[in-house]
Amino acid sequence: MGNEAQKAVVIASRNPVKERAARIGFERMFAGADFIFESLSVPSGVSDQPLSGKETLAGAEFRAESARRAAPNAEYWVGIEGGVEEIRGDLMAFAWVVILSKDRVGRGQTAGFFLPPRVAELVRQGKELGEADDLVFGQQNSKQKNGAIGLLTDDALDRTQLYEPAVLMALIPFKKTDLYPALKEE
Repeated sequence: MGNEAQKAVVIASRNPVKERAARIGFERMFAGADFIFESLSVPSGVSDQPLSGKETLAGAEFRAESARRAAPNAEYWVGIEGGVEEIRGDLMAFAWVVILSKDRVGRGQTAGFFLPPRVAELVRQGKELGEADDLVFGQQNSKQKNGAIGLLTDDALDRTQLYEPAVLMALIPFKKTDLYPALKEE
């Protein structure tokens, strides 16, 4: 694969957690491929703290599409959006990953985990999850570090590690192109 040209991957965020997860996912799924990664700050098109799976997925899709519009010559565009959703009175946190190419789309979702009541209450009051975590755990900018999952597991699992499998799952249609048909031109 060393003779192939570099493939540009645009990550629709400057958050180091999202950048790392995307890089690791591409490098693991396509070992030996030559990628060049670029990060862009783009809007999510949804609220700062998405409150449902549907809104979170829409944010990841909007980010990927915004990156495609901003850098149309890339091979891949990656949108990652974290969100929460009420489930039986508790608040579950998770993220969606959407990856676009010129002719395919891939989607993957992280595992979900439930937030402690103090954090959940702050989110319900309108705070972003990262801000709520910082208040409860006495941290600063945890969403760009280990995230809620890292704080809750004492870093047995951090936010980057949580996102990596979702990136891999979103890359399946690009790896198994014989099983996933290309999108039709509109």
